[in-house]
Amino acid sequence: MIRLVVADDQALVRSGFSMILGAEPGIDVVAEAADGTQALAAARVHQPDVVLMDIRMPGMDGIEATRHITSSPLTASVHVLVLTTFAADDYVVAALRAGASGFVLKDTEPSELVRAVRVVAAGHALLAPEVTRRMLHLFAQGEREALTLPPLTRREHEVLVALALGLSNLEIADRLVVSYSTVKTHVSHLLTKLEARDRAQLVMLAHRAGLGG
Repeated sequence: MIRLVVADDQALVRSGFSMILGAEPGIDVVAEAADGTQALAAARVHQPDVVLMDIRMPGMDGIEATRHITSSPLTASVHVLVLTTFAADDYVVAALRAGASGFVLKDTEPSELVRAVRVVAAGHALLAPEVTRRMLHLFAQGEREALTLPPLTRREHEVLVALALGLSNLEIADRLVVSYSTVKTHVSHLLTKLEARDRAQLVMLAHRAGLGG
């Protein structure tokens, strides 16, 4: 059973997401939160698998709440799935740096929202293609930060570049003409070498190093 906390400052939006997700088999909405402070408290008390986190909320916003959740040993196992809109593009990079495991757009189809929650709960990263493209645009406009990567093998470097381009493991396997399991192994090695929390953070680090843009 996936334990979920829904955080959004708009009561109708929050209850709507809770109804959609709570009606799905295998998903249990254990709490709702109207701001970042409540979301953080709910994460600590309920230890959910996923927090569906709006970015713009009064008081403590979703970015700060995400940072607290992902950096605390008490909630280190909690994954944050961020809700965003095109109007919030300039917050996307900050949320990723804060440790978010993925992003979905607020107007996404219910079936895609359910899939996103399941993907993130399973420990995978999820970056909506629309959001990834916007994030790449921000980097192209000068948001890159100098980062020197530790020594990587040629294949690890190729996989990291492919991750930065937003490719899935299957797409990377096709691109590099290797097996799916080989790609998973390389991603695992990259997570260890770069001390990254998850795939989303690998994408962030890759772009800071100037890859993929």
